[in-house]
Amino acid sequence: MMKDFKLEIASKISEVTQIKKEEIYEYIEIPKDANMGDYAFPCFRLAKELKKAPQIIAQEIKEKIDFTKTAIENVEVAGGYLNFTISKIEIAKAVLEEIEDKKENYGKSDIGKGKTILVEYSSPNIAKPFHIGHLRTTLIGRALYNMYKALGYNTIGINHLGDYGTQFGKLIEGYKRWGQEYNIEENPIEELTKIYIRINELCKNDENVLEDCRENFRKLEQGDAYCVELWERFREVSLKEFYRIYDLLDVKFDSLNGEAFYSDKTDEIIEILEKTGKLIESEGAKIIDLEDKKMPPCIICKSNGSTIYATRDLAAILYRARTYDFDKCLYVVAYEQNLHFKQVFEVAKLLGISEKCQQGLEHVSYGMVHLKDGKMSTREGNVIRVEDLLKESIARVGEIIEEKNPNFTEKEKQDIATKVGIGAVIFNDLSGNRIKDEIFDWDTMLNFNGETGPYIQYTYVRTNSVLKKVGYLPNIKEINFEKLLDKEAVEVLKLLYGYTNIIEEATNKNEPSIIARFLIDLSKAFSSFYNENKIVTEDKAVQDARIYLTYATNLVLKQAAALLGINMPEKM
Repeated sequence: MMKDFKLEIASKISEVTQIKKEEIYEYIEIPKDANMGDYAFPCFRLAKELKKAPQIIAQEIKEKIDFTKTAIENVEVAGGYLNFTISKIEIAKAVLEEIEDKKENYGKSDIGKGKTILVEYSSPNIAKPFHIGHLRTTLIGRALYNMYKALGYNTIGINHLGDYGTQFGKLIEGYKRWGQEYNIEENPIEELTKIYIRINELCKNDENVLEDCRENFRKLEQGDAYCVELWERFREVSLKEFYRIYDLLDVKFDSLNGEAFYSDKTDEIIEILEKTGKLIESEGAKIIDLEDKKMPPCIICKSNGSTIYATRDLAAILYRARTYDFDKCLYVVAYEQNLHFKQVFEVAKLLGISEKCQQGLEHVSYGMVHLKDGKMSTREGNVIRVEDLLKESIARVGEIIEEKNPNFTEKEKQDIATKVGIGAVIFNDLSGNRIKDEIFDWDTMLNFNGETGPYIQYTYVRTNSVLKKVGYLPNIKEINFEKLLDKEAVEVLKLLYGYTNIIEEATNKNEPSIIARFLIDLSKAFSSFYNENKIVTEDKAVQDARIYLTYATNLVLKQAAALLGINMPEKM
């Protein structure tokens, strides 16, 4: 277990103040300005309890604490703050020995042991193109899945496929009318999308056609052989298409239970809700009135007897609570669905599931992806397909490789282009705060300069070439940590030291961009270290220390990028 300097400071302050070290620990901060020290304790927190001015408290604590035999090198009073500086040798020793011990598991922990987290993500609609709107949920969800797993949680990834609903009634109607005109076997999603757009146009102008579509879905729910056969065919060809994209992105799931899986479980939901006396009739439909929660009613059953996706979401919650007894169930869905999830989570309280499961329901919302000229819509046919985006990105990287490194073999070129092209797309999507809207722009998405995925991969490749050039890894027991006291080396070491906390913070906030920011900071810090220090040098002790720091950076860059789903090329 790596030495926790923050805990060491908290313990010493606790000895003097008699305030629990756990409470002190929570208050300790990392100053924004590195010149103020490595940690800061705000004494304002104790002013009320100790009935003294913060500056006086700070001074008294400083005078009373004995910091001998600790890693604390210096303590300064700054206003109402106590600023602590940790011995740089202690930081180097703690980080590099821990990396030697844990290797690829460095940064991981078991704080989630015994707890189950469900992450629902991706969830595309069957028979519709997998467009860049689906990319965000897929990438954010996969990153969260990896982050929770790294902290020891039993993590289940769920692809809640949109494989049910009125849209299938429309598709069935369109297929009945014009199915023979389209080659669905050869190009399923594109041809089904054409049918979907065409039937939507007809529905806009003819209410009777829309009614026929609704009737088709009602028949599907009741198990009509023709409707079920068509639905199964649409689902099968769609999944084949989706898995081409998932394979490119290296995305996997533990469960593919979509809406249809819960279609025969909605009757129980209606029965449970009826028993509560809260399910009431309104204009022929069955609803739960949520006026007391300042929300519109949640429709459970339409006037024609068919269910809606809120009903199926409730069936999914009941099934998941029974099957997994989850601690958290995260729904990675755009913020457009905020109201839907508030309603569903409120109604879920009536299902008799445990308090733990009720509290664990969480909507992890994210910003929408817009085109420069407005919103995407499958109905209107203006979407950017993820497969096109990924192939375009790979092709553009391929052109750059051809220009700069024509000596690579074809296999090497393809491997690098795939990892860098896809890495660029993933990093671009995850590097910003997830709640912000994103305007899709090819030039921004595929810009390989500045704070991008390719920059991180390039830094990793640079560490690789250094390690390959020297051809050996020094024994940690022979490393002289005093050779890593220059400003650039210390900056790299501090970032490596904070990596475990970075994963925990990113997971607590469900915010992959915190990992992305860490990757940029570490890449920049290593580049400064590399530029300012000769790694291969005549002084063996200096060389060994710098090689080991390069190895540690190489290892952490690769592991942190993997949390986001980015694969590192070995050369570039």
